[in-house]
Amino acid sequence: MKKFFDEGRMRELRSLEELYGYNEFTFAVIYGRRRVGKTSLINEFINRGDKKAIRFTATENTDTVNLEKFSQSVFEVYPELSSVQSFPKWESAFDYITRQSKKEKLILVIDEYPYLAKANPAISSELQRHIDLHMQNTNMMLILCGSSMSFMEKQVLGYESPLYGRRTAQYKLMPLDYYDSAAFFGNASIEDKLLGYAVTGGIPLYLKVISRWSTVEKGIDKAFFTKEGFLYEEPHNLLKQELREPALYNSVITAIANGSTKLIEISAKVKEEDSKVAKYIRNLIDLVILEKELSMFAKNERDGIYRIRDNMYRFWHRFVPDAVTLIESGYENIYEKKVKQFIPDFMGQVFEAVCEQYLLRLNVKDRLPFLFDNIGRWWGGNPLTKKEMEIDVIASSKDGKLIIGECKWKNKEVGSDVYRDLKEKAAVFTGKEIHYYLFSKSGFTRNLKEDAANDSRLTLVSQEDLFRL
Repeated sequence: MKKFFDEGRMRELRSLEELYGYNEFTFAVIYGRRRVGKTSLINEFINRGDKKAIRFTATENTDTVNLEKFSQSVFEVYPELSSVQSFPKWESAFDYITRQSKKEKLILVIDEYPYLAKANPAISSELQRHIDLHMQNTNMMLILCGSSMSFMEKQVLGYESPLYGRRTAQYKLMPLDYYDSAAFFGNASIEDKLLGYAVTGGIPLYLKVISRWSTVEKGIDKAFFTKEGFLYEEPHNLLKQELREPALYNSVITAIANGSTKLIEISAKVKEEDSKVAKYIRNLIDLVILEKELSMFAKNERDGIYRIRDNMYRFWHRFVPDAVTLIESGYENIYEKKVKQFIPDFMGQVFEAVCEQYLLRLNVKDRLPFLFDNIGRWWGGNPLTKKEMEIDVIASSKDGKLIIGECKWKNKEVGSDVYRDLKEKAAVFTGKEIHYYLFSKSGFTRNLKEDAANDSRLTLVSQEDLFRL
């Protein structure tokens, strides 16, 4: 796990340490979807250097219960008050903490803040008043953390929030990319590291669960395809925590996992009206489970398609429901016998995302022919051939330069024919400076390597190259 924090969350850790080093009041907001590693990041930050900290995690409970638990968290750090059962009100608790932070450097962490605010809608105003009147004159570091992304963005960071403008820094934690996810799998093959990333979506807890086993495939089998497996019921459990009517949400996700990408198609599958399904889709987008994807350079939102953004959900909805009977009966090796044969098809979309992440990393390091401003996929009609086309990855700069890429997750070498096809697709972008990137799981033919040696516009990227950064 140390390797994970040194690489996967290094930037956030460094920023928090810098914030902690200020000799003044600081206020950090940390948020992101469940299981993304918010609490682990906070604990790692506090434990590095043995910092003095009050850590409290709110629960879905009454305000009175949360105040009692908060009080106990304070008393653990300041045992001289342990004879007191609880602070009588939040104001008293904040007053005491403020007095202590005038004497010493102190971190106050309130995790799952949305639960606290739900039970006590006035807590943000109470906290804002203490910040303005008292805390800002201390050396305290306040951290508010939450899994409800829409709440944290609107009710903590948003303009209408009482806390608006008080924060010193905010951290929106996203899943790890393929490169940082690989740190969990040690000496596994590159293909297995990419597979581990593909089925977990880069969520640290899921990566940790899969990596406990001797091989990635064994970890997938045990986590998803056994009754006691951690990920067997995970999507259902998460949706129950976040949403009402989880069954209908599951139906929406399943429809998209099985190839429905337009609202009208999804509505037909789940047998509900478009307006109702659209609302459900918006909620799933807020939870970072779905996304609406537009073709690069598209201007009309109606031309977008819906895709599953979270690959754990995509894997689960594609393979687990059909295996439930076998799982419940205790059948062994389901992955090997029922799933593995379909993995190359599943990996195709994931590999496109991996190639995009690779280009993003090179862009940050300024190791591309130009610095791009936008990246995504492209699809549309070819006016010359009158056929619909797709480009797996395309990046553009404001001055008209393009990177156009093809991503092949196949068990054969990529040849010159793929390069010719890609140049034919690129012909629709007239008057542009174009650079070509070909990504391949299984390497490249001798002829294509010769093409690349003689063509400065063409770059070949193997599986191994993805980790040479």
